[in-house]
Amino acid sequence: MSEPLNPSPATPGDAAAETDSTLPSGTHPTDPPATGTDRTHPTDPPATRSDGTASTGADDAAPATAGIPDELRAAALDRARRLRQEPRFPGGPAADPAGSHHERRIRSFQPRRSRVTPGQQDALERLWPKWGLDIDGLRVLDLPELFDGLPVVLEIGFGMGEATAQMAADDPGTGILAVDVHTPGQGNLLGLADRNGMSNIRVANGDAIILLREMLEPDALDGLRVYFPDPWPKSRHHKRRLIQPEFLDLAAQRLKPGAVLHCATDWEPYAEQMLEVLTAHPRFENTAADGGYAPRPAFRPLTRFEGQGLDKGHVVHDLLFARR
Repeated sequence: MSEPLNPSPATPGDAAAETDSTLPSGTHPTDPPATGTDRTHPTDPPATRSDGTASTGADDAAPATAGIPDELRAAALDRARRLRQEPRFPGGPAADPAGSHHERRIRSFQPRRSRVTPGQQDALERLWPKWGLDIDGLRVLDLPELFDGLPVVLEIGFGMGEATAQMAADDPGTGILAVDVHTPGQGNLLGLADRNGMSNIRVANGDAIILLREMLEPDALDGLRVYFPDPWPKSRHHKRRLIQPEFLDLAAQRLKPGAVLHCATDWEPYAEQMLEVLTAHPRFENTAADGGYAPRPAFRPLTRFEGQGLDKGHVVHDLLFARR
C-alpha cells in the first residue's frame, strides 16, 4: 500500500461535507459510499422530486402559486423545473443526465443535493471537462481511448472518493471508472486525483445501470467493485437493492471472462442475499475455496466508515466472484 494521499486543503465547513447520507454511488461510502463519506443505514427514503433528486425541505419547495394567474403560475413552475435539471456548476455534472432518454424504474440510490465546498467546486469546474462524464445513455464509451489503453475496473458508489483514490494510486496500471451521484464526492475525488498526479481515474455521474446497459461494449470491463451499497433494510425496500439476479445478468455481459465482481457490505442480511444470488448465478464462480465469504483483499483499503463499524462490532463481508 502506498503512503496516504494528500488530503484536501482545509476550508471552512469541510468537516460537514465529509459525510454523505448514497453510490455510485444511495450507497454506503467506500470511504465513507458508495454504493462507498460516512453514511448511515437508511430508513425511509426521502421524498423525491419529479426529476429523481431528493427533496431537502423548504429550500426545494415549488414556488407558491396560489392566487397567481395561470400563465404566471406555469412560468414559475417551468423555471423551478429547469433549475432542478440544470448543472449546478458551469461545465460540470448534469442534474439528471439520462432523465429525458430512459425509463423511470426502481432505483437502488437516492440522489440528493448537498453543500459543495469551495475546493470541491473548483475541482468540478476545472476537471470535469477533462476527467468527468455524464451517463446520458446516448453513446457507447471507448474505454481504451478514455483510459489510454489501461485495463478498466468499474466502481459503483465511491462516496467521498478517498478509498477509490488510494486504490488508483496503489495500482496506476489499472483505470478506475468511478460512478456516483453525490456532487461533493465527485468534486472531492477529482481534487484528490489532481493533487496526487493520478491520471487513471474517470468520474461518471448518473445511473450505473444505464452505463452498463447502454454505454459499455460486451466484455469491456476487467473488474467490477460494489463496496457498501445501500442495504435498504426494510422488507418493502429490498426490491431497491442493487445486487439482484437481473443486475448480475447485465454485469456478466460487460465483464471479461475471468474478471472479478467484488462486493463488500457490513449489513449481514444483505451479505447473505449477495452470497445466495451470486452462488446461484450460472456465469459467476466463487473464488473462495469454501464457497463462502472471502477475506478483505489487501488492495481494498480499510475505510473510515468501515473502521467505525468495526469499532461498533459490525462484521464486514467481502465476496469475490469470477465471471465464467
